[in-house]
Amino acid sequence: MECKDKLALVCPFSSSPSSSSISSQNPLQSSPSFPSSSQSSPPSPPHVVLSPCAACKILRRRCVEKCVLAPYFPPTEPYKFTIAHRVFGASNIIKFLQDLPESLRADAVSSIVYEANARIRDPVYGCAGAICHLQKQIGELQAQLARAQAELVTMQCQQRNLIALICVEMGQSQEPILQQQQLQQQQQQQQFTDTSCFLDDNSFGSSWEPLWT
Repeated sequence: MECKDKLALVCPFSSSPSSSSISSQNPLQSSPSFPSSSQSSPPSPPHVVLSPCAACKILRRRCVEKCVLAPYFPPTEPYKFTIAHRVFGASNIIKFLQDLPESLRADAVSSIVYEANARIRDPVYGCAGAICHLQKQIGELQAQLARAQAELVTMQCQQRNLIALICVEMGQSQEPILQQQQLQQQQQQQQFTDTSCFLDDNSFGSSWEPLWT
């Protein structure tokens, strides 16, 4: 009995090294499917974190992929949506943009922001007050332009009149000189005629001298 017990105790220890050596020699045979499954699965794409637009950040909500406000209220310009939201409200802005085509939304947002700024500066009249002020300035400038054009016309007329007077005075100042020149020419002509007659008389006398001799 003691021999059998010793054999029973020795057999487990004698068989365990062989099994451990087999498992150490072929570690992948016990779980052959694990490496294949890890190699066949595709790598997961990296998770990209996009910053929400200024509207969603102020409203404290999640900015979805097709957010209507994201293209027009970037996160770098939060003051635009703050002013527009304060005057018109986020729901009204969203409804207004959804009713418009995409080609007109950028202009609509800029006009909304401008009107909101004007309403904050002038709560009573808002954008209408700014338009009236600009129209008043346009009227004043047009009146100034009309006065300047009238002054320009009068100055041109004065210049023409002055040029005409100068021409008349120059003509009058040249008349005595012309008269003197004409008189001198007449006197010279008279002197020439007188001397020519005297020469003719001398020539006539000289022609009769041989007859007297």
